[in-house]
Order: sequence, then C-alpha cells, then structure tokens
Amino acid sequence: MARSIKKPKKAKKKKTKGSNDSEASSSSMPPARVWQPGVDTVGEDEELQWDPSAYNSYHAFHMGWPCLSFDIIQDTLGLVRTEFPHTVYVVAGTQADKPSLNSIEIFKVSNISGKRRELVPKKAADGSEMESDSDSDDDDDEDEHGSKQPILQLRKVAHQGCINRIRSMPQSPHICATWGDTGFVQVWDFSAHLNFLAESTDTSRGGNSVANQAPLSMFRHKDEGYAMDWSPREAGKLVTGDCQNSIYLWEPASGTKWNVDKNPFVGHTASVEDLQWSPGEDCVFASASVDKTIAIWDTRLGKSPAMSFKAHDADVNVISWNRLQSYMLASGSDDGSFSIFNLKMIKEGEPMLAHFTHHKHPITSIEWSPHEDSVLAVSSADHQLTIWDLALERDEEEEAEFKSQTEDKVDAPVELPPQLLFVHQGQKDLKELHWHAQIPGMIISTAADGFNVLMPSNVERSLPANGA
Repeated sequence: MARSIKKPKKAKKKKTKGSNDSEASSSSMPPARVWQPGVDTVGEDEELQWDPSAYNSYHAFHMGWPCLSFDIIQDTLGLVRTEFPHTVYVVAGTQADKPSLNSIEIFKVSNISGKRRELVPKKAADGSEMESDSDSDDDDDEDEHGSKQPILQLRKVAHQGCINRIRSMPQSPHICATWGDTGFVQVWDFSAHLNFLAESTDTSRGGNSVANQAPLSMFRHKDEGYAMDWSPREAGKLVTGDCQNSIYLWEPASGTKWNVDKNPFVGHTASVEDLQWSPGEDCVFASASVDKTIAIWDTRLGKSPAMSFKAHDADVNVISWNRLQSYMLASGSDDGSFSIFNLKMIKEGEPMLAHFTHHKHPITSIEWSPHEDSVLAVSSADHQLTIWDLALERDEEEEAEFKSQTEDKVDAPVELPPQLLFVHQGQKDLKELHWHAQIPGMIISTAADGFNVLMPSNVERSLPANGA
C-alpha cells in the first residue's frame, strides 16, 4: 500500500576534530517511516516527503481562482486508453472574490506523462533493484517532481457569480450545466471551444481573454444549490436540487431548449446536497440531504419519495451510484464517515453494507470507479484523497511477504483498514474528484490550491467489466 513518507530533516552537527563528514551525515538520518494522517504529527525538525514510486503518474497545476467543481469531458480519443502520454478535456467553474470575475474554464491537458511501476521493485541477480520500464519518451522539460510538464490550453466563458457545481452531459459532452450561487442553473453549449482546443497546435496556455456567451437555457431556483445530475440513460434529462429542499426535473424540448417542471419534488426537510440518477432505470434518481437521509425517487410516482432512509448521524454531503453494480450506493457525511448501501435491502430495513470512519473531517466528494465495481475514491476536508477496494480482506501471509521485502525501507503501520488502497495528500482543502472513464486508474481532483492528475501505482488498471 502506498502512503506518504516522513523523513526527518538532517540535524546540523558541529564538526569535531577527527570526525568524518559522510559518517556523521549518515548516522544522523533515521530510517524513513510511513506518516499516518490524523494520527502522527510533524515536528519542527521534520518534513513530509512524497514517494514518487507510489504513482504511475502525478501532475499538479493551478488555474488562478480556486475551482469548487469540475467535470471530465468525454472525448473521441479512445474508449480505453492505457499508453502514455495521455490527453484529457475538463470543464470547471471558478470561485472568485468578486462575482464579475468568475468564469467557466474549458481546458485541455495533453502530454500527461508517467511510468508503470512495480509495487515491490524487482531485483537483479546481484540483489540490486531493477528500474521499471517507462511508457514515456525522454524529455528535458520536467516539473519539480521529475515528471514531464503537461501542456495546458485554456478557454474561458464569463459567468456572473461563483459556480457551485458543473456537469457535462454524457451523451453530448459539449453540453454542460452550471449551478450558480446566484440561484440560477444554466445550460451551455461549449462545442466551439472544445473544437478549437482539439484543433489548436498552439501549445501556449492562453486563456487571458474571457468570451461572453449566452446560455442555451436557464432556470432560477428560490435559493442557491449544489445538487445536479444528468441522466446517463436519457439524453438531456437533468435534475437540480437547492438549499430550500426542492428538486426540479428538466426535460429537453424542441431545438436546444429545456422545459423545467415548475412543481418540484418535495420530501426532504433540509437542503438537498447531491443528486444521482440510477444507472439502470430511466425514471429513478437518488438524493442526499442535510436532514441525514437518502431518498429514492421515481418520476412516474408523483412528487414524493418512493422510499427514504437515514444514512448518517450528520449531513449527507455527497452520494455516488455504482454504474457497474446498480444496487450499490455510496454516501459521504459531514462527520467524516462514508457508507455503502445495498438498495435491495431497503425494504428489509438494513441496507448498510459497510461504514468507514477513517476521515475525521467532512467528506467533500465520493465516486465509484468506472472500471472496477468494488473500488471507490473519497476526498475530505482533512486534505486527503483516499482510494478503497471493498473486495479486499486482511491477508496475513501476503502482508508478511510484503513487509519482508520492504522492511529495510519503511516501517508500515498495521492499524489501517485492509480496504484502504491509497492515501493521496498535498492538496489543501480538497473539494471534488472524478475518475477518468476512458483512462483506467486516472483520477483528477480539485482543491483550494489547484488541480492534481494522479494515477496510483497500486490501483488495478484493467479493462471495463463490460469489455467496452
């Protein structure tokens, strides 16, 4: 399991007569040990150092203003891509200090380099470690972590007010919806910007100018909100939820317009924080609320929930519906816990399959892997992004073998849950994460200090379960 490494700073020593500099330096360096977030502290004479061998790829970049929300745009570069370098398209919304300074940012990140790494380095006949093969060509243009610098190209569209959430339509990725803190939900067509980025050979970042563009459609809620989701099954169908407990259904009309049902779905007693359409049924969606419940709705059965259950002891901030196992739903709470539910068991009154309390601060994002039905990623206000595999159980023999091969390098803790695959740190105030549906193992995350693109080395990079 890969984790951050803590290495004490080298203590300064006064040189004495007859001492050997190299011996003094080596003897003052204690062995590295794994730093446990939420357990260990960093002393004044210590510093955290990241372990590059934990990643197949890792890159960080800043966009100027922080982005609370973003979405990965599906592209035409291939359904399953495993070879470096990679290219991704992203749409994001800013949180500027003045309403007029906000924008929707459409960007392309290309030349994402990386290296496939072994969890335990292979050893040559003489006992020395063998370097793993890289999938990237040599390049002198490297970032501070020794990785090749990606190329970022940017387009901006003006948006009045901060953007609480932004989502791209799965069936028509150039169509995006934004949830603004002004109370407006707007639908946009970014095809011109995406075509420009796809065809542009200019490798400069650009993005200084901000385009003024009118939305295709817009609707004003009674209050601002965060909850929003496009249907993965019916193109153009959208649900949006606000802080006044109301959920509205959008359906595509003729041309490029949408009809919004003015009679909202009502059932929660507090703010609706997140929405997710069912991956298996056209008319079913789920909602998460500050009232500590999750509700399941069927648009054919009226404006009240088909069923509802208490999910946490605090606000339910986020939910994720498993696209590969449609009876599985994950939720994250304000108390730092996250839970897994079997929706088949709701009527029996015991839907919870698992409950985890690793994080100690609010869960800000949760998402199932699009390629492995038992794997999900979680981000928290504790500055951690964690990856979990619910299919894992503790294997004492395997742990003993791993420890025997790494005991001279690191002293790994044993208290962590066996389902915890990976802990990513280094971002401040993490807000949202997404798996890339076309690049197995890739996660993009946004935080107060910018974006990260990461591919942990111990996350299985396999083909989708459906063989697509």
